Amino acid sequence: MLIHIGFGNIVNTAKIIAIVSPESAPVKRLVQNAKEKGMAIDATQGRKTKSVLVMENSQVVLSALLPETIAGRMQSGQSGADADIEEDRT
Repeated sequence: MLIHIGFGNIVNTAKIIAIVSPESAPVKRLVQNAKEKGMAIDATQGRKTKSVLVMENSQVVLSALLPETIAGRMQSGQSGADADIEEDRT
């Protein structure tokens, strides 16, 4: 299943290992290392990163949506393409 992670960006839920907050030092290091290796995909459109999706191929995807929002979309089975109200306020 595909889900919308903000600003027209979509990911395959079958490839997601974890959705984490970017605030902790270990996650910041993970993101920095991924950027240095060219394994980071920035889907924030210049907005503040609110969640980091760790993919099974060691890539990380940065999103401007909260982890709870993305997880909720995964659990409810909705793509989220029509639920971008949160993005407009950030």
